Amino acid sequence: MPSSPPPGGPAPSDGALPGGALNTLGRKGFGVYVHVPYCAHRCGYCDFNTYVDDTGAAASYADAAIAEIRLAARVLKEPVPASTVFFGGGTPTLLPPADLVRILRAVDDEIGLAPGAEVTTEANPETVSPASLAALREGGINRVSLGMQSAVPHVLATLERRHTQGRPEQCVAEARAAGFERVSLDLIYGTPGETDDDWRASLEAVLAADPGHVSAYSLTVEPGTRLHASGAVVDGDVQADRYELADDLLGKAGYGWYEISNWARTEADRCRHNELYWRDGDWWGVGPGAHSHVGGVRWWNVRLPRDHAAAVAAGRSPAQAREVLDDETRRIERVLLGVRLADGHPVTDLDDPARATPLAEDGLLDDAALRDGRLVLTRRGRLLADAVVLRLVG
Repeated sequence: MPSSPPPGGPAPSDGALPGGALNTLGRKGFGVYVHVPYCAHRCGYCDFNTYVDDTGAAASYADAAIAEIRLAARVLKEPVPASTVFFGGGTPTLLPPADLVRILRAVDDEIGLAPGAEVTTEANPETVSPASLAALREGGINRVSLGMQSAVPHVLATLERRHTQGRPEQCVAEARAAGFERVSLDLIYGTPGETDDDWRASLEAVLAADPGHVSAYSLTVEPGTRLHASGAVVDGDVQADRYELADDLLGKAGYGWYEISNWARTEADRCRHNELYWRDGDWWGVGPGAHSHVGGVRWWNVRLPRDHAAAVAAGRSPAQAREVLDDETRRIERVLLGVRLADGHPVTDLDDPARATPLAEDGLLDDAALRDGRLVLTRRGRLLADAVVLRLVG
């Protein structure tokens, strides 16, 4: 069952934003996130807002998403063209390519797409083919992020991933053949039963596939998942070792880290949509359970697809609740996210810049960058990022 939504205040039925929220729209970028909540199978580690579509509800998802996009255009009044669009999930590629393209066309028609906009879809390897990839690329989607997780069969089995060994790497080649210049492979490390050799094999498989971008996230065993119910635990020291191996091998192969869990061959290979989140940009989240942020107002949609569809069909906002962030909360969140980036965050955003000095002395912040006024994590600092942020914000 989905977890409970976060607390918050009431959201108006017409979606209207408080005065002043639109004054800085797009100043730090504007994007659209489209949450497709359907999966062929719910993996044992997943606690996202996802559902197995056993009633055929996904067939009408595009209509509901487009209705919300039209609502967004009304609320934003004079929308800033989106510089990024990201189809996430769930498994967006469970939908026919024509549905994703239709949603993208609605974004362009109602809100606008900036020239050169990045348009990403996540994809599970078993849900795409050369033909579907070609249709997505022809329809305007220009970046694909493939959920690989591991190259080792017993690790995939523990995670309940259904693709076969070698399929994600094959998908990279198929995506390139379809015209995608920007391809990412996503990994998870620290799965119970995974060995050092297993993790090295996954990294080597990624390098052999040669995507432009790699994400690697440590496994978190979330309450309410089947993995948690099985009694599975993760070892923090092992996960730290795995992270360092990933950073070593990816670095030697020419990938630079630009965010704690993300590496890219070039600046053009970075995920601009995720950078928008990390840099305190604005975005509208479309779909069940999607979160949005505009001008210091954050809101989140109802989680059940049927409730979302009913709201937008009636012309109402599907927002469950919202909160208006005060200046101090926004500052803390800027620091929390900004220090995750390789180019760091301005030290002047701290309420007490002196907090940074002992962290540099402890080897957690780069001393030279700090002298230049930037908060930049060392590799040891990346491993302890949460603790570093707590010390920075007090």
